[in-house]
Amino acid sequence: HGRKVILAKPVTFMNNSGESVVALARYYKVPPQRVLVIADDLDQPQVGTVKLKQRGGHGGHNGLRSIIQHLGGSQDFPRLKIGIGRPSGQMDVASYVLQEFRRSEMEAVDGAIAECMAIIDSCLALGLEKALSGSRL
Repeated sequence: HGRKVILAKPVTFMNNSGESVVALARYYKVPPQRVLVIADDLDQPQVGTVKLKQRGGHGGHNGLRSIIQHLGGSQDFPRLKIGIGRPSGQMDVASYVLQEFRRSEMEAVDGAIAECMAIIDSCLALGLEKALSGSRL
């Protein structure tokens, strides 16, 4: 699409990802509204569901909380949220999010990755507003 894109995976712990995300955005002079954060989402009950949001709160996600904190409280950045479901029974949430996906979930995970790639492509080619409305290339 002829655009320069920076793809970054912070090497900080997820709970401190705001340090890396904001430092990188400031270094390259990228406003928060143009930083697309990809995060897992416990609140989507089905593994592999994908949701693009223009802005919002952290919803209990410590990585998003860190980014918001390092942006001085601003929640004005888009995020692509991938559903991972919730732990069943008495499993601790921290243990749940750190475990690998079950073999039975991998088809849904692969589908989510493909959908995320299509959404990112649409964001770059058509803009965030059209991608939010469901437009895809």
